[in-house]
Amino acid sequence: MNELLIVENINYKVIKSNFLSWKKSGKEILKNISFRLERGKILGIAGESGCGKTTLAKILAGVLPYSGGKLTFMQSDEWHNKKISPVQILFQNNGEILNPFREVNEIIEEAIIIKTKKKKNIQTGKKKILDSVNFPEYLWNRKGFELSGGEQQRAALARILAVKPELLILDEPFSAQDPGSQLNLLNLFKEINRVNGITTICIAHNVSILKKLCDEIIIMYKGEIVEQGAAEKIFSQPKHPYTKFLIKADSFELTYEELKLEFEGFKSAG
Repeated sequence: MNELLIVENINYKVIKSNFLSWKKSGKEILKNISFRLERGKILGIAGESGCGKTTLAKILAGVLPYSGGKLTFMQSDEWHNKKISPVQILFQNNGEILNPFREVNEIIEEAIIIKTKKKKNIQTGKKKILDSVNFPEYLWNRKGFELSGGEQQRAALARILAVKPELLILDEPFSAQDPGSQLNLLNLFKEINRVNGITTICIAHNVSILKKLCDEIIIMYKGEIVEQGAAEKIFSQPKHPYTKFLIKADSFELTYEELKLEFEGFKSAG
């Protein structure tokens, strides 16, 4: 197996100090998260809001420190640029990685220069990258704040692809998108993975989209992984009640009893 990422019993706790008693207490956000990801694969992570999906993404990217466990990233020998992380995140809020007061042209050129350390003959590479995310040339000179949400997302994705990451993390890329836009993005991410071979983790609420996009699926509930495996098997033979709940909810097939179970909690039913 050609593994890129090995996650072993990762925990994350938010520590709060009580100044009256001088004691520290903490809330566990992630509990014993473990999985392995092969190079070139697309992994989907699904779960309720607040279950720790984005926290996990930030830990994998080195944005947040984890409280316990072990994280092993097998970056390739070709990755020598210390100015760039081999793990890049396309945040749900594209403003977090796209400067609203700079032209898209400048942002992409800067990323290419940082990666290649060359200032000449970058026009061809820039055009190839922007074309790969279907970003039209007439928008190249626009600043971030002059773009629509969808255009910002594609510009931010182009900026990420310009540094050629080894792992691309997509944080809720399909949220607030109409069905047509979701399908276009789905096809775009599949093509990026096919052409560039970039290992990808996609976080999403819409499990039907993950089924079409991903090779493997992880289901999270209250900070823990409750089910994981090949996408086809997860959807054809779901085992955990919460997995079954998500699949039925996505197709609007939930019964009253199943909705009640959501409020009562799935752990006892697992």
